[in-house]
Amino acid sequence: MSYVLAFAPWIVYAVIPSSQWQWGALVALVLTAATLAWSIARRRPVASMIIELGSVVFFAAATVLAFADPHTALHPYLPAVSNGWLAVISWFSLAIRQPFTLGIAKLDTPREVWHQPLFIRTNVVITLVWSIAFTLGSAALAICGAVQAGSTAVVLVQVASFVIPIVFTIRYVAAVQRRVAQLRAQAGAAQR
Repeated sequence: MSYVLAFAPWIVYAVIPSSQWQWGALVALVLTAATLAWSIARRRPVASMIIELGSVVFFAAATVLAFADPHTALHPYLPAVSNGWLAVISWFSLAIRQPFTLGIAKLDTPREVWHQPLFIRTNVVITLVWSIAFTLGSAALAICGAVQAGSTAVVLVQVASFVIPIVFTIRYVAAVQRRVAQLRAQAGAAQR
């Protein structure tokens, strides 16, 4: 659920028609600010709000640009820039050994698990997949901008760059949890 909240403004921004991009940026900014305010009010740790904090910066800049220069030559490339921005956040979180998914995962995981190597490695893998998806999405969207692909292609690429890592995250976490349960069952059987 935390992923949905963190990325909801990006998805809304992706599906609002390109001809209304000023309003898409503004709506995404408002959603991001609301999500961030909700997270702060619930006293969520900063590490769990990395995407929201980066989103506020991006959507504030995009909104200012959108209303200051609605016909900017950058407009066709903003979807690529948005995915690129998320890629930078994701890769940076890996580079500093604080994968952005780790803070989100800690919201739903008991504290005693937080420092276990498997928990950390799982989040490194998940963040790596998100980083790759955003990077590839950014490259594909840059190509879409360069060849003036239609809005349908742009929306499909943007949505895919979120849906693919979301599906991977759900399936990978489930696989890791099944494996842990199997190992615990085997250890319990061995102790009898």
